Amino acid sequence: MLAAATTAITVVRLREGASFQERNLTTTGIVLGTLALLLIWWTIFSRAQPRLRIGVTLSVLVALVLGGSTLRIRGVSGDMLPILEFRWTKSGRAVPAVAATTAVTTAAPAAAALVDRPDFPQFLGPDRTGVLAGPKLEADWAKHPPQVLWRINLGLGWSGFVVVGNRALTQEQDEEQERVTCYDISDGRLLWSHQDTTRYGNPIGGVGPRATPTVVGNQVFTLGSTGRFNALDLATGKLLWTHDLLAWTGASIPEWGYAGSPLFLEGRVIVSAGGKAKRSLLAYRADTGERVWAAGEAEAGYGSPFVTTLAGRRQILAYNHRRISAHDAADGAVLWEYPWGVGYPHVAVPVVVGADRVVFSAGYGVGSELLEIKSGPDGRFVAERVWRSLKLKAKFANPVAREGFLYGLDDGMFACIDLKDGAQQWKEGRFGHGQGLLIGDLFLLMSEGGELVLMRPSPKGLGELHRFRVFSGKTWNPIALAGDLLIVRNDQEAVALRVKLANGTAVGG
Repeated sequence: MLAAATTAITVVRLREGASFQERNLTTTGIVLGTLALLLIWWTIFSRAQPRLRIGVTLSVLVALVLGGSTLRIRGVSGDMLPILEFRWTKSGRAVPAVAATTAVTTAAPAAAALVDRPDFPQFLGPDRTGVLAGPKLEADWAKHPPQVLWRINLGLGWSGFVVVGNRALTQEQDEEQERVTCYDISDGRLLWSHQDTTRYGNPIGGVGPRATPTVVGNQVFTLGSTGRFNALDLATGKLLWTHDLLAWTGASIPEWGYAGSPLFLEGRVIVSAGGKAKRSLLAYRADTGERVWAAGEAEAGYGSPFVTTLAGRRQILAYNHRRISAHDAADGAVLWEYPWGVGYPHVAVPVVVGADRVVFSAGYGVGSELLEIKSGPDGRFVAERVWRSLKLKAKFANPVAREGFLYGLDDGMFACIDLKDGAQQWKEGRFGHGQGLLIGDLFLLMSEGGELVLMRPSPKGLGELHRFRVFSGKTWNPIALAGDLLIVRNDQEAVALRVKLANGTAVGG
């Protein structure tokens, strides 16, 4: 039996084409099934003394009962391995029980925090690409390690932070209340909190909101995990307007909850709702909340809408369930669609690598594809595959392009592939399914285990420089860098760090 199980596990681990997560799940099933069969054999068929057989079996059953009564599964890792914790462990911090929108304080932050920092106003930064032009970071953390400015407990959720002026905003869960929270960047004090009575969670993905706020001017746009779409006042958190996406579209909550961060474009805010009958992608006036257009038929995916220009046309790209959709930025009309994925979530944003070329990447064995977008004589657009590569499978983290190469996490290991043909240059390290940003030639990665890693990747290798421990638990949330201020979080805590800038670099970049 053990020999058969070992052989089966070996075959599973070496099977080409299967995703790392699929191999882990299958391996776990084989191990658990083998242990159950061994216990049955021992109890019924072994030749041991009856008293010994019964004693061992009862001991195992008692251990299982005790384990089940004292331990629980607190979600899974990015590789689909269960994470155990004691049942009495409290997860997340309860945000102060205040009214639906309460301004706790609006006092000015300490003078040290009021330097001229660039904003980080939305998911993955100003351009929603995970690439920042500056400022240039000091690469020697041995002499100048990051400095912890403050650390606070936080509610559940996988949202990221945005930073605008002296304010840092995110989304989090407090019992049955889903909240948008605003903190002072100088000390982590809560400035205001807006709440909606709603809650989403599942055993694998966990509890709480997934999307990251988008800030434009004095407005904050948020999408909750159950489809509550809000516009709030940046100064006070006052609700300006709201929509229940489910009520109007007739869609159902995606398997992993709504996770696409709102996209602001030319006075409109665009969200992926996943409804049928031309109610998949929606655009609303930012100032009034009036619906401007609705288009598409695809179910919502996990990714955020992304705007770019391809083949001379301004387009909004949307990751949907089993397909990519491209919409006209002016009226939402579907320009082209491309089948994509195997039914699992698509997370990473597209990477534009030319005037008519874009790379998409996903985990679960899907890999990356470079598509060329062409416009025909009849005005219709088509997407043609240039190459497909299984050498970079971006499950959570967003890959980035630099000087003809694509960098990112491939099933938890950092990899580099050539944009000419998708050939892998190298694959190094094991960081889990974390999140990162490219700043100049430096890549700042928050590993799944909560360790901040600074590297200088190139076609020749990973170029790891330093590591800095921030958290001790699972960390999936995107990170935010505004000048020398880095704000990171997981579903338990938030930490503000000051990272030293290279000599002569202004904070404003």
